[in-house]
Amino acid sequence: MTEVANRTASARPLPHIVTELPGPKAREHIAIDREYVTPSLPRAYQIVPVRGDGVMVEDIDGNRFLDFAAGIAVNSTGHSHPDVVAAIAEQAATLLHCASSDYYLPVYAEVARQLDRIAPISGPTRAFLCNSGAEAVEAAMKLARYVTGRQNLVAFLGAFHGRTYGAMTLTGSKARYHAHYSPLVPGVYHVPYGNAGIDELEQRVFRRLMPAEEFAAIFVEPIQGEGGYVVPEPDFLPRLRRLCDQHGILLVDDEIQSGMGRTGQWWAIQHWGVEPDVVLTAKGIASGLPLGAMVARSELMSWPAGAHGSTFGGNPVSCAAALATMRLIENEFMANAAERGNQLLAGLRPLVRRHDRIVRDVRGIGLMIGIEFYSAASANAVQEECFQRGLLVLTAGEDVVRMSPALNLTEDEAVVGLRIFEQAVAAIDARG
Repeated sequence: MTEVANRTASARPLPHIVTELPGPKAREHIAIDREYVTPSLPRAYQIVPVRGDGVMVEDIDGNRFLDFAAGIAVNSTGHSHPDVVAAIAEQAATLLHCASSDYYLPVYAEVARQLDRIAPISGPTRAFLCNSGAEAVEAAMKLARYVTGRQNLVAFLGAFHGRTYGAMTLTGSKARYHAHYSPLVPGVYHVPYGNAGIDELEQRVFRRLMPAEEFAAIFVEPIQGEGGYVVPEPDFLPRLRRLCDQHGILLVDDEIQSGMGRTGQWWAIQHWGVEPDVVLTAKGIASGLPLGAMVARSELMSWPAGAHGSTFGGNPVSCAAALATMRLIENEFMANAAERGNQLLAGLRPLVRRHDRIVRDVRGIGLMIGIEFYSAASANAVQEECFQRGLLVLTAGEDVVRMSPALNLTEDEAVVGLRIFEQAVAAIDARG
């Protein structure tokens, strides 16, 4: 099998490339884009998408791609799932917007209620809804400082928490994210990800730089995303929880990329049996519509009216999409993510042996999979080769290619993706 049938009305297989890449219409559009759009957007490759269905993305020239990127793990239920589209259309026809800071929106409260039900926190929680992962991080920074009365925060090297000022300060994955923006938010300390970071906190930071009692929160991704899909040591998160308990520090679990069923559990942190004080979500929560959330233990939500808010956060249409998304994930797709993840990992791990000159490691949980290469050049070349063959993947960190397809990926689609990826790796390996 080299291709799968597409689930749209057309009988064309998936993937199906009909022009050179980029095609003539794509090149024309890219020229317009370069004239009018900010150059700060990095762009992974030259694709101009115009339509999506399931794990299919069609570009402006009619080329169809098998999407193993899902909009950076955002399209959790695939592109334009009919249940999500129907929920959006129904809500849009009823009420597009009333500011949640000023009105009691029923759909906002229902999303918060569902998040309380699935949160990896025992006991009652409350939620603040926003528009993005970065906004959720900013909200958590404010809440942590407000309720603890402490200023300092800890984040990890390799972490990505967003691009707004506070979130950017916590981010420690690439120096260029900080370049030209100093001074950053004060009071943020970075340590290595994993047990080495806990050792550094205990032996250097808390002893020689700043007492532990001066820290409000530690922000952690249970599996690093932008940092290279890094899975930590088995005892790292339990140790981190104990450290926070010892010093009265809040543990903020950034599940913006790893949550919403992507790892086969609602939250990646559940694989280690650890409960955070605050959990952050965005990306996959609303299948592509802008929505984020900060969920915290109820007793922490002690700030008064006006301490934080958002005009568009918890928009009714995004909330309706989130409720449909959560139903689909719970009823069907979370279990599928675990199965398809095992399938992909089993198919990818032999690459370390077959192409040991360029492939260093294969790792991940569920549909959050990273393939590490010995160089950034190899990772970038494999990403481009996959694109040319009709498979969309994205690099992460310095030298990793990530796979984060929609949670409703089928067995046949996984087989085709594996075949194309191995062909791409073999082609790059053969080039020397």
